[in-house]
Amino acid sequence: MRPYLAFARASFLNLLAYRARYFVGILTYFFNVTVWYYIWKALFSEVPPGGTLGGFTFPEMLTYVATGWVLRSFYFNEIDREIAVQVQEGRMAMALIKPVDYQAMTIVQSLGESVFRAGFFAAPIALVLLAVYPVSLPASPSAALLCGVSGILSALLVAAINFCVGLIAIRTYSILGFLRAKYMVLELLSGLLIPPAFFPEKVRPVLDWLPFLHMNFTPGRIYLGLVSGRAALEVLALQAFWVVALLFLGQVLWRRTARHIESMGG
Repeated sequence: MRPYLAFARASFLNLLAYRARYFVGILTYFFNVTVWYYIWKALFSEVPPGGTLGGFTFPEMLTYVATGWVLRSFYFNEIDREIAVQVQEGRMAMALIKPVDYQAMTIVQSLGESVFRAGFFAAPIALVLLAVYPVSLPASPSAALLCGVSGILSALLVAAINFCVGLIAIRTYSILGFLRAKYMVLELLSGLLIPPAFFPEKVRPVLDWLPFLHMNFTPGRIYLGLVSGRAALEVLALQAFWVVALLFLGQVLWRRTARHIESMGG
């Protein structure tokens, strides 16, 4: 584990050198929550006091939106973009000569970035939102603990998805256009933009069989106490299953795709 911990540490220190951009990021995430606050406030104005939309009261919806964007600020990474840049700049060969597993190396680098984001990005955003908006605290101490576990699994899940997406660049050379579409699709299917209850009825069963809801919807429900006890453990187990499945898929794709890597020059 020592070399992988070194990669995680290097990723953390690399972000530490560019702290200033995270002050702008804090404002960006605050503005995102502010926009959704007024959108949902307008929608709930048509609902009787104490009524629900999509199974959420207005305070629950506000808390769900806030925790969703805070969580995104924690798990966000650009593994796929970095792989694409390595391919375009011919740096993939340097990564391959390292005596470590390439997938594991990229995953722990993303986790090192998440550790940085937790302290310098997600935490300040959460404090700002708590100070400005009536965002609720976790439903219970156990909900806070299980939500933390779910958040870590979300980071692993997003890293596993991005690794699989990044491998496309080895065959296509450039995936920048694909990445723009990927961000919007994941934000929609993860429940970050709108909870899945607002999707058409025929679509919802399909979403339940996909891993994307576990990025945001699962930890959000646990935080609010909408799932607890045995039910919370079951959704965490399903979330962990998708993490393992996508990491395994990434390993298979990497072994098949690595054969197509060509390096010329010196």
